[in-house]
Amino acid sequence: MPVWLEAAVGYLAACLTTGAFVPQVWYCWKTRDTRSISLGMYCLFCTGVLLWLVYGVMVEQWPVVAANAVTLALASSILWLKIRDRQVKP
Repeated sequence: MPVWLEAAVGYLAACLTTGAFVPQVWYCWKTRDTRSISLGMYCLFCTGVLLWLVYGVMVEQWPVVAANAVTLALASSILWLKIRDRQVKP
């Protein structure tokens, strides 16, 4: 398989899986409603994405790095909102 095709598939997969978080982030930022978001799930997820990002850097797989950097930013923003909302609401 050509290298360019492998990279294209990787970047396309990265765009789709990372883009899947955009509607959730948009909703949470717009409504400030995180009641249905699991704090535990987002803590574990952000940790896993961070580790995938580190792994991508270690093996120099830039589609993995790019996807996980953006995903970490999106998921972390939801996690931050969830933690902030827990401190405000009893």
